[in-house]
Amino acid sequence: MATTRLKEKYVKDVVTLLQDKFQYKSAMQVPRLSKIVINKGIGGAVADKKLVDAGIEEITLIAGQKAIPTISKKAISNFKLREKMPIGVKVTLRGDKMFEFLDRLTSIALPRVRDFQGISDKGFDGRGNYTFGVKEQIIFPEIQIDKVNKISGMDITFVTTAKTDEESYELLKALGMPFTKGKK
Repeated sequence: MATTRLKEKYVKDVVTLLQDKFQYKSAMQVPRLSKIVINKGIGGAVADKKLVDAGIEEITLIAGQKAIPTISKKAISNFKLREKMPIGVKVTLRGDKMFEFLDRLTSIALPRVRDFQGISDKGFDGRGNYTFGVKEQIIFPEIQIDKVNKISGMDITFVTTAKTDEESYELLKALGMPFTKGKK
C-alpha cells in the first residue's frame, strides 16, 4: 500500500527538524500525530432525527471513513433531551486516512474559507492536543452545496504524543497547519 504524501514528509523531514529543535536523543521521542477526531454537534436532532443521518453522511464524505452518531449521556428537560438520544456525529481517523485528511484539510479546505488569515494558535489544551472549529462544512470539496439543507460547523481535534503545547505546535506547523502569525 502506498503511503501518503504527508506521512512521507513526516518521516523524512519533520522527524529530523523536531529532533534538532528539541534535542531528542532518539527518533522515537519525537512527537507524532496519533489521531484526528472530527466531531459535530447537531442541536436540532432533538426535534428531527433525519438531521443526524444527514450529519453522518456529510462527515463520512469529508473523512473518507464511516461516522457514528454520538449519544446523550443524561436527560436535560429544558432542551427536551432524553438519555441515549442521538445528538451528534463523530469519526476518529488514524494511520493513512488521518494523514490523507490532514493533507486535504490544509491544502484544499482551509484556503477555501472566506477571508482566511490562518487558524488560531489558542486551541491547545496543555497536554499537546489541539482543537479548532470550522464554521461551515461547505469548505470541503466533497460536500455538494446544492444538497446541503443547513450550513453547520464541526470541531476537529488533533491528538499528538507531544508532552507540551510548544512541541505540538511545532509538529502541526511542520505538517503544514497554517497558524496565524502569533505568539509562539
